[in-house]
Amino acid sequence: MIALPILIPLACAVLSILSWKNIFLQRALAVFGTLALVVSALQLLQSVRMVGVIAIQVGNWQPPFGISLVVDVFSAIMLLTVAVIAFAVSLYGQAGIDLRRVRHGYYPLFHFLMMGVNGAFISGDLFNLYVWFEVMLMASFVLITFGGEKQSIEGGVKYVILNLLASVLFLAAIGLIYNLTGTLNMADLAQQLRIIGDSQKITLVAMLFFIAFGIKAAAFPLFFWLPASYHTPPVSIAALFAGLLTKVGVYALVRTFTLLFTQNIAYTHTVILIVSGFTMTSGVLGAMAQTDFRRLLSFHIISQIGYLLMGLGLMSVESLTATIFFTVHNMLAKTSLFLVSGLVEQLQGSFDLKKLGGLYASHVWLALLFALPAMSLAGIPPLSGFVAKLGLVQAGFNEKQYLIIAVSLVVSIMTLFSMTKVWNEVFWKPAVYPVVKKPLSAWMIGGTACLVFISLSLGLLPAPLLSLASQAATLLMHPDSYIQVTLGGMP
Repeated sequence: MIALPILIPLACAVLSILSWKNIFLQRALAVFGTLALVVSALQLLQSVRMVGVIAIQVGNWQPPFGISLVVDVFSAIMLLTVAVIAFAVSLYGQAGIDLRRVRHGYYPLFHFLMMGVNGAFISGDLFNLYVWFEVMLMASFVLITFGGEKQSIEGGVKYVILNLLASVLFLAAIGLIYNLTGTLNMADLAQQLRIIGDSQKITLVAMLFFIAFGIKAAAFPLFFWLPASYHTPPVSIAALFAGLLTKVGVYALVRTFTLLFTQNIAYTHTVILIVSGFTMTSGVLGAMAQTDFRRLLSFHIISQIGYLLMGLGLMSVESLTATIFFTVHNMLAKTSLFLVSGLVEQLQGSFDLKKLGGLYASHVWLALLFALPAMSLAGIPPLSGFVAKLGLVQAGFNEKQYLIIAVSLVVSIMTLFSMTKVWNEVFWKPAVYPVVKKPLSAWMIGGTACLVFISLSLGLLPAPLLSLASQAATLLMHPDSYIQVTLGGMP
């Protein structure tokens, strides 16, 4: 069961290649394959909720020498969120992806991307985490560029250059930590690093990992690849990237800086906290200056990553609980906002805010689909973003980190301002070009509404996810059961 999040998209990718000329079958495989991912992720979450941690050793190699696949509550939550987003995007893509891209391999690449994302979440050793990052990078680079437009090629080149730099740094850090410990299995590494204790070499390696994963997560200051590239592909692809790719970088940071690099928290996590503040601020300032719908949303991805880093930097059960809840909220809200931008473009033929308008009068339901995740992103009660930010602020007060609390609250106000700007330009002001370009597809509306409904539910009924997030955070702060199960022992 642990391997299903990898095997299902792999099987769907192979079947999509074998049915290259059968577009109907490829589209059906996308919907049913992602639905199967949702079911398998639910089963995994139920298992780890009861047990805590489950693991298998590929090929029956004894740990730490083989490939370990490990799922705890945190990775199970991420797997389920990814599956839900993939399912919604697969619905949206039934009409949102043009036939030319489908004929050139969109669906196999979609499934390979899902395989890479899921593989990163359940990898139990650093080298295989690197492998899954590269699978993601290859699939995502082709998805950005394979339309052949000049803008897509330029965005793809910027995207791949900085991400390749991150991969090189990641690989260098892996080599250094292997030289220090003789192992790459994360559970075994945790034990070896405890024996070594506080060391300047370990802190140096930790910072190297932080830079590598920080680039992947689009943290300050190396985030420029994201707004330069995420607005270039079709909305179905951009929404998938917005919801998933940077969150894999955040997941890697949370995993390594709670399991491995805890020897010098006073330094490493203070650096993370400082970077989180700059990431929040630079992202929201960039968003406020934009007039392109998708570029504005792209800068908000950066800003919201700052909140996730804030929770990691505070390093407590409460802050990690809020971070996990915030991650799920942000993945759903950000994906749905990108999908809404695609619906707007279908109606008025542009992403330029200056050329849009009047949609509240003609499409009230579309205004609602925008307003709910937008206000949630700004932290307006009783939506899920408010619950997540309240948890982070409370954790900040517990740790007496008043400056980062102030920054987070100011950034929330600025986020509200930029979301209000979009509302005024797209929905409230009179239409500039009232001609409807294309009719809206029920597939596209359904995929968007699915995510908005789930996001709204998390705000109105946050207790179940908060309980799961608290359980996951407790395991992250006390990883002994993760170490024991991965190495073949009992929890």
